[in-house]
Amino acid sequence: MLVMLGSVLLLGAAPALPAAPVLPAAPGPQHVMSLSMCTDALLLELLPPERIASVTYYSRDPSNSYQWPQAANVRVNFGSVEEVLAAKPDLVLTGTYTTPAARSLLKRLHWPLLEVPPAADFDEVRTVTRQVAHALQRDEIGEALIAKMDSTLRELASTQPPRNIRVAAWGEGGSIPGKGTMFDSILRAAGGVNIAASLSGAYTSFDVEQLLLAHPDILAYASNITDTPGLNTDLARHPLILKLYSGRQVTYPGALYSCGVVESAGAAVALRASLLRAMRGGS
Repeated sequence: MLVMLGSVLLLGAAPALPAAPVLPAAPGPQHVMSLSMCTDALLLELLPPERIASVTYYSRDPSNSYQWPQAANVRVNFGSVEEVLAAKPDLVLTGTYTTPAARSLLKRLHWPLLEVPPAADFDEVRTVTRQVAHALQRDEIGEALIAKMDSTLRELASTQPPRNIRVAAWGEGGSIPGKGTMFDSILRAAGGVNIAASLSGAYTSFDVEQLLLAHPDILAYASNITDTPGLNTDLARHPLILKLYSGRQVTYPGALYSCGVVESAGAAVALRASLLRAMRGGS
């Protein structure tokens, strides 16, 4: 029997069409922007490229970032508020000392903002990794990264060098990083002794005579210093330094020492290998 209802001809109850499945959105912010070199590293570790609005232009420079290949897959920024307003990220990561004007204005605009302090030791690396991972709702990934770091540190601690290796990270016009720096933390994990750790202040400065009187076993130079001609490399080529420390100089990747990250444990492994080679007379 046909039933006419208004202008619609009903032939009986039509079978209901299956509704299109509603896929759950990925948890956490979907469009995140970093305005500092150290938060670049955390963001590139914790999020896939499609969820990153941009990182700083420093992240594409191998002398500043160990993650420059990953950074090639995302946009870069120069730390300006105008770039934030144009990108419209749902979360902005900054350092506590970087881009002060941008941070101040973003706070006045009530923009979602996470300020991340720098990490100068492995406890602080754990803290900032968890802080950012939680903000991104990537806690499990953050804990996995920390677990890998801790496993590396335990292995280093169980296989200490047979003797103390006294090291000076000499560079930047004679400045030496002391206690409270990521260099000191990485060196201690590697089994070395920082000759500047007993001095006051995170950084101190030695001229050639002071350095020779301190009598370190090894001189260490950040790779971005040795690769760039200038006064810093002139100090490294001082005739006395070349004579007394021939074969006992090592370089380390500055990118893994300027920002405390979970990969800094791997930097300690590489540094130990370099120190042991140098002590055996290698370069």
